[in-house]
Amino acid sequence: MRHPTAVDLFAGAGGATTGFVSAGFRVIAAVELDKSAAETYALNHENTRLYREDIANLDAWEIRRQLENSGALQGQLDLLNACPPCQGFSTRGIGRKDDIRNDLVLCVEQWVRAFQPRTIVIENVPGPRHNERLYRLIRGISAVGYGSRQYLCDAKDFGVPQRRRRLICLFVQGRSSDQFPEDLRMGLPEHFDTSRQTAGAWLSLASAGVKDDRWHRARTLRPATLKRVQSIPRGGNRFDIPKHLWLPCHLRLEGAGRGAAAESYGRIDPDAPAPTMTTRCTTVSSGTFIHPEEDRGITLREAALLQTFPRTYQFAGNYGSVERQIGNAFPVKFAAGIGLAALNLSELRPEPTSLRSL
Repeated sequence: MRHPTAVDLFAGAGGATTGFVSAGFRVIAAVELDKSAAETYALNHENTRLYREDIANLDAWEIRRQLENSGALQGQLDLLNACPPCQGFSTRGIGRKDDIRNDLVLCVEQWVRAFQPRTIVIENVPGPRHNERLYRLIRGISAVGYGSRQYLCDAKDFGVPQRRRRLICLFVQGRSSDQFPEDLRMGLPEHFDTSRQTAGAWLSLASAGVKDDRWHRARTLRPATLKRVQSIPRGGNRFDIPKHLWLPCHLRLEGAGRGAAAESYGRIDPDAPAPTMTTRCTTVSSGTFIHPEEDRGITLREAALLQTFPRTYQFAGNYGSVERQIGNAFPVKFAAGIGLAALNLSELRPEPTSLRSL
């Protein structure tokens, strides 16, 4: 059986591509503007043609011609994946509706018209669900022959050791919208493991099999920060810190009668899925990112494992850049499941290559 083909837009560090490849896809092209993320992508996906440019400046029809002329695309593309920047929609921070990055969602329609793929996946935070740009995109794609359905999914329900709610917009060519299942997991093949995964089991993999891993390191804590971390018991958070060690911002919150930032300085529960990995996922003051047993934040490698990147996945850039790349990534196994469900709904049946290794 042939490998179904995919193109990955807003590819980041390659989380979605890695998931699609493990599920049996051949990812023939990707687009990523960020320099460090693109370098990471290239390190791990040397057989994919990578366009390191602003997608708004690319001509999708020209890209298709290039892929056809090189022999990378023969016949119809099977899946077009797009994960536009979510910062304008995010519930973390301001999340402005007029954020210029939100308009990148509409760039996807040009690629749909140029490639006419069998299936399309658009992944983002739940915020865009009621955004006019998303409605415009859905209308534009529907007008060229696609049925669609929106799903609010949690990565933990796809066998990922992390709670991560995402909006998945799935389009299938030639399908009517009433032909989609109510739950996207109903489209998964039987071999796909959706069993509950715990953070502790995946964190334990960080030290296995690889010596001198430059990314298996945590942020160095200042003395005052270390004292705060040392005072937090298993399952605790900032409210367990003695008040004389509280940050000024936390004192102000209490003075205003608010109990916000409850996840700050939280220890990860090893017996449950981890919280959402963010762009500050190894910074102890930014969420529940303290190691379950040790007095430190989790390492970059540990965060990558909670995103289900392979243990040997390579990264490029400085510490802060890699932290952002990991936090922004589409969890690998989540992407594998979404890709397989999309193809099942389009009546293609790829052979997985390494799903058991995720």
